[in-house]
Amino acid sequence: MSGFLTRGACRHAPYVLALFLSVSPVLAVQPDEILADPALEARAREISRDIRCPVCQGESIDDSSAPISRDLRIIIRERLVAGDSDREVVDYIVARYGEFVLFNPRPEGSNLILWLAGPALLLAGVGVAVAAARRRRVVPETALTAEEEARLKDLLRE
Repeated sequence: MSGFLTRGACRHAPYVLALFLSVSPVLAVQPDEILADPALEARAREISRDIRCPVCQGESIDDSSAPISRDLRIIIRERLVAGDSDREVVDYIVARYGEFVLFNPRPEGSNLILWLAGPALLLAGVGVAVAAARRRRVVPETALTAEEEARLKDLLRE
């Protein structure tokens, strides 16, 4: 352990720190957006983690630095301060931007088709596999007649 804490190891400490900072998640939430009430802020973070950035598409609005993500984060916090429930806040955003902004679309309406397609295809695949297995069953062998046994012995002698 003492070899690690030599002067050479300390020389590389800033690079190691920079590496850890570059791999840690970067949140785009600005200090002026954060609510004073920790409970409301926690609810806002929970909601915004499940909202997709309309521009970035692969990031939540908490992770995105796009201007529209900032606007959505502010809207969420304003709605929470106004007394809306989490469901009402999400409904408000979905009403304006559509189901696309949800990372986990709700299993209702036309999304129900998407939610049911996976299990339906799984059941169809199991059905096909069972049907194929039944077709491949081996027919049990029947015993040879005395005539067939005699013919077999003749063929084996030759």
